[in-house]
Amino acid sequence: MKIIELDIPGAYHVIPERHTDSRGSFFEWYRFDLLSDALGHPFELAQANISVSAKDVVRGVHFADTPPGQAKYVSCFAGAVMDVVVDVRVGSPTFGQWSTVRLDDEDRCAVYLSEGLGHAFCALTENATVMYLCSQTYAPRQEHTINPLDPKLAIGWPTPHPILSERDAAAQSLSEAAAAGVLPDFLPPPTIDLRDLDGRR
Repeated sequence: MKIIELDIPGAYHVIPERHTDSRGSFFEWYRFDLLSDALGHPFELAQANISVSAKDVVRGVHFADTPPGQAKYVSCFAGAVMDVVVDVRVGSPTFGQWSTVRLDDEDRCAVYLSEGLGHAFCALTENATVMYLCSQTYAPRQEHTINPLDPKLAIGWPTPHPILSERDAAAQSLSEAAAAGVLPDFLPPPTIDLRDLDGRR
């Protein structure tokens, strides 16, 4: 498994090593120890979600208040999506920038997003099935949305006719969210001595 930091600090592309033969394939989808090594701290799992989307559906850009925020480990288990990480953290050197990774049921890659980062994706196929591992349980009052079609963000969505929820379509722009004071601040990630993980290594 390779874990590579994207252009946005705190976002990682996780590339599994797949073993394939005539029977099918096997791969490690998630490794606590390797991810902890890459992050410098453990990823605590609190909730797992699944979404199924029709082709051209765009979900996001979603983020949560920090603290505590909500880190995510995202994979596509059926079909394909263009996954998007958006830096909405005030004071970040990459504020307002975004990065994309194709997630699909062939390469079986994943994306990790640290707390405070915005997340979105576009379904490239019918019934695109995305699974999220989350560091915190869902807290509606702490959740926020940036309009994924915000022209200032100018995300290069791979469809001329994105299908949005009413909530996402009515969401404020990044500039409006900044003016309203709802964006998280950029904070260096916490680090711990990974030898102190109580025998989990």
